[in-house]
Amino acid sequence: MKILLTGGCGFIGSAVIRQAIRDAGHSIINIDRMTYAASEAALEDMLLHPDHTLLRLDICDAQSIRDVFVRYQPDAVMHLAAESHVDRSIEGSAAFIQTNIVGTSVMLEAAREYFNGLSSERKEKFRFMHISTDEVFGALSDRAPAFNETTPYDPRSPYSASKAASDHLARAWMHTYGLPVIVSNTTNNYGPWQFPEKLIPLVLINAIEERPLPVYGDGRNIRDWLFVEDHAQALLKVLTHGVPGQTYCIGARQPRRNIDVVKAICALVDQTMPSPHGARERLITHVPDRPGHDHRYEIDPSFAEQALNWKAAHDFEHGLAATLSWYLEHRSWWEDIRREKYSGHRLGVMS
Repeated sequence: MKILLTGGCGFIGSAVIRQAIRDAGHSIINIDRMTYAASEAALEDMLLHPDHTLLRLDICDAQSIRDVFVRYQPDAVMHLAAESHVDRSIEGSAAFIQTNIVGTSVMLEAAREYFNGLSSERKEKFRFMHISTDEVFGALSDRAPAFNETTPYDPRSPYSASKAASDHLARAWMHTYGLPVIVSNTTNNYGPWQFPEKLIPLVLINAIEERPLPVYGDGRNIRDWLFVEDHAQALLKVLTHGVPGQTYCIGARQPRRNIDVVKAICALVDQTMPSPHGARERLITHVPDRPGHDHRYEIDPSFAEQALNWKAAHDFEHGLAATLSWYLEHRSWWEDIRREKYSGHRLGVMS
């Protein structure tokens, strides 16, 4: 299958490409604007693979996107490109509105024009997959049931509002124009190649270097954690087995309080590389909470697990250990980012 994938040099997109080519034999046309969080290195040996083509394009450039469809004739679209960091959306929402809303509308309209020109046989097989977040559903109290495919939308941040808008656009293009759209929503991802402004890589790196470990408020906000390689596998299953018009909520059943995530990282780093200065929990620093900080996100993945015959392979402890090993082995990558791209002042508590 020839897949047109947006945001393929990002954290999740690169994981999808690695699996799509290595494990499934798909061909990938990768559109990426190469913003601050994109990395060609994350593609690993797929960067120069004959089944991978990287196009440095902006998804908001309508003519260029239409040209890509005409030239490469994809069998499916996986739309992952998005501005995704909540803190950045609070500081400046314009980029989120442009990329997440306008960019999605450009992709949908180009796909619609292309789809209308396909033969009946190719139309039957074509899919437009829109990858989204659980943050569009708003916040949960401690005892509320987890999000699922029928949860009403209630976004609370500029980021989640922009993603909610893009979800609605994707579904509207199916119901209005007949474009075969599938939507997925997922929990917080973690793992190799994640840009170090997000909670887990930020705390891992700071713990390795024995820097302060910032925690918003009391640290009791709860997030549901999914290892990125498990998410990539699920997304490829949705693409090949998903039903147009259906939503798939993808999660790993691994909710944790932020403070417990930070303490788990401290214990793991202490075990791996003990410090003469003592346990790294001494580095935990509580800082003022961010505006509108949602209390809890959690997904019930029951429908997706059954429909796709899929279940996350990594529990949180094994996934975290694998992530630490990766960051220790790829020190030069994140050291370059800290030096060239990352200010060190951004708190990075993901969602």
